Amino acid sequence: MLHERINIVYLRLVVNENFMKFKLIYPKWVKLKGQTTFNLPPHGPVVFAAALPDDVHISFTDENVEDIDFDGECDMVGISTMLSTQIRRGWEIADEFRKRGKQVIFGGISTMLHAEETMQHADSVFLGEAEGRMEEVMADWRGGRLKKVYNFMGKQPAIGAIGPARRDLYKREMYNHKGVQMVDLFHASRGCRFSCYPCAVSYLGGRIFRPRPMDKVIEDLASIDNNRLFIVDNSLAQNREWEMELFREMRPFKKKWISHTIEDDPKVLDMAAQAGAWYVYQAVYDTSDYIRERIKRYHDHGIAVEGTVLLGLDNQSEDDVKRLIDFLLTIDLDLAEFTVMTPFPHTKAYDDLMRQGRIFDFDWNHYNAGQVVFHPKQMSAGRLQELYEYAWDTFYRDETQESKMMRLFTRVVMREMEEGTYRPRDRRLINKSFGKDVTRAVSEN
Repeated sequence: MLHERINIVYLRLVVNENFMKFKLIYPKWVKLKGQTTFNLPPHGPVVFAAALPDDVHISFTDENVEDIDFDGECDMVGISTMLSTQIRRGWEIADEFRKRGKQVIFGGISTMLHAEETMQHADSVFLGEAEGRMEEVMADWRGGRLKKVYNFMGKQPAIGAIGPARRDLYKREMYNHKGVQMVDLFHASRGCRFSCYPCAVSYLGGRIFRPRPMDKVIEDLASIDNNRLFIVDNSLAQNREWEMELFREMRPFKKKWISHTIEDDPKVLDMAAQAGAWYVYQAVYDTSDYIRERIKRYHDHGIAVEGTVLLGLDNQSEDDVKRLIDFLLTIDLDLAEFTVMTPFPHTKAYDDLMRQGRIFDFDWNHYNAGQVVFHPKQMSAGRLQELYEYAWDTFYRDETQESKMMRLFTRVVMREMEEGTYRPRDRRLINKSFGKDVTRAVSEN
């Protein structure tokens, strides 16, 4: 289905000399020091690209794995941003292209969070979800009437309008580490019925859970030539019956996948395991028996767990943080990821801390969830920064993050071999990591 669509688009472009050349860019950002870095193929840009009209020819550059050609031929530049730590680099890129006479449009999550500042660097800013809206934008551009803002916030398109992402735009060899292909990103729903304190999802996608029609989910899955996925939905634990149906439909694909939280129900967990659940991200917010037992239930179903631990909430003292870190060492987590509470714009955390005058750093490059930008309630900012670093050092003291990740990887390889779905590493890329030359350790096979 996807290949047929690509061929049709190609034929249209060949016969139409007036097609528009659209350069789509995903800006780089500085990775957190000391953590294992893997560049995954970005999801937002290729979902956006699928919403562009067929007479738009798209070239895609992910600056995290390749350089931008500022002098290459194009009619318009699109900059897709996800993280706050990308937004300033996005502005720099836009300024450079505008000096060359190119019009620039911004879109994506952090564009929506930083829209007013972004307008100073853009010819146009697109806010909201793109499906069914880009024909209007492109027609305006062709007619010389491009609007400064296209605001569709709170006006979500029909969920059935979301088709397969344009993963054909990826340069696959760039998302490969020593011959091992990185996971593909995929989503089965939008919106979230939860409204967690430091999260911007309710602002970005609404408080209503919006599952994609299952035939669209299957079509998207069938288009992904990768046996490993990361399901990027905010939470799969939003509707039990939908969740069970999703796992039933995923099972025949025999893919192994990572996701955020799954419903804490033995039947759901069993179905998830059958559908290929590899490991899940699970928030660890206290030292309760409930958390301990929840981790155990995941493990009982053969599903590994990466604990996500948020530090710096107002109800946390220094002793609370230390107790939480000690607790992690007793519950058999496979991995842990520590973040400091970060007040992203358009969240309740941002509103509260702004009102209380507690935010002291507005450099968006520092909003990486690893740098303290506000005054905590029960300790100094400096002390919270020290505890964040102490958490990483303590959890990975006896075994490095890379070693723990390798153990998870080995487990999934064994499962794939048992099921006949294992794909050996690409030996042609054995000395490459994300497009760059590397030296392999002798012990690697």
